[in-house]
Amino acid sequence: MPIYEYSCEKCSRDFEELVFDDTSPACPHCGSHATHKLMSCCARHGGGSHPGDYAPTSGGGSGCAGCSGGNCASCGH
Repeated sequence: MPIYEYSCEKCSRDFEELVFDDTSPACPHCGSHATHKLMSCCARHGGGSHPGDYAPTSGGGSGCAGCSGGNCASCGH
């Protein structure tokens, strides 16, 4: 199942959600269902020492490997 990034129209927070269908999830911060899907940042091959090493295209360097330095609900960065 894909993980999508959403933004809440009520509290203006961004969050990630594992989705199973086309319905918009409720915001985990305020509970509002007024959310919309965001365009996600893509990864590119970073030329690392191991095949499959990827680097975020948006720069950055903070965060965990799962969120590539973006706003991540799982690590809080």
